[in-house]
Amino acid sequence: MAKRLDLNDVNIYYGDFHAVQNVNLNIPPKAVTAFIGPSGCGKSTVLRTLNRMHEVIPGAHVKGEILLDGEDIYSSKVDPVAVRNTIGMVFQKANPFPTMSIEENVVAGLKLSGEKDKKKLKEVAEKALRGANLWEEVKDRLDKPGGGLSGGQQQRLCIARAIAVEPEVLLMDEPCSALDPISTLAVEDLIHELKEEFTIVIVTHNMQQASRVSDQTAFYSLEATGRPGQLIEVGPTTKIFENPDKKETEDYISGRFG
Repeated sequence: MAKRLDLNDVNIYYGDFHAVQNVNLNIPPKAVTAFIGPSGCGKSTVLRTLNRMHEVIPGAHVKGEILLDGEDIYSSKVDPVAVRNTIGMVFQKANPFPTMSIEENVVAGLKLSGEKDKKKLKEVAEKALRGANLWEEVKDRLDKPGGGLSGGQQQRLCIARAIAVEPEVLLMDEPCSALDPISTLAVEDLIHELKEEFTIVIVTHNMQQASRVSDQTAFYSLEATGRPGQLIEVGPTTKIFENPDKKETEDYISGRFG
């Protein structure tokens, strides 16, 4: 079941460097929330804190609360690996395991968790590939290497791998930036379908993409040189794009970057 995320006074650091300050944000379930803003404003940094990927960088740490249906994911009682199973991630560059077959790629996470039942693994692989709108394209070559697929197919394979472990939240860090327009459209269509089942957060530098795929948009910016990144404004996507409250948001969006 999709879950909501709440960020309360979140401050993010790389060692002594204060990267992002005072983020307060509610991310609703079964909806797409887009993070937009100029390069270096902290949107990808915030995204990585949502499944504790940020802390794998030496010296990186987070202050404040990130709650998943009310439970603090940074509590000392919470296992980071369990968090990453519940909150899946799809990266900017498709990263299938090149020596593994298409099917092995999809069920890699389940195998790592100890699942050995071959019948179940096959069923999960088919369900996840169908969920990623890839089944019809690969069903006759499941034993072929995942690295042999096209760029758009590889990205959908990575989405299939992420949803195979049945997460409740799906994070996407510029998932279409390396794709051609047709592959981008396929992934965007897929995002619309996936939000029926998952809570989705996407970072995108593409304004048009944010307006097409998201229900809620959060705009981040650097207020001045050397200042930490900040969440400037958040709201329904139509309002952010058509009638934002903050001039800084309007200036950024009217520039139509991306």
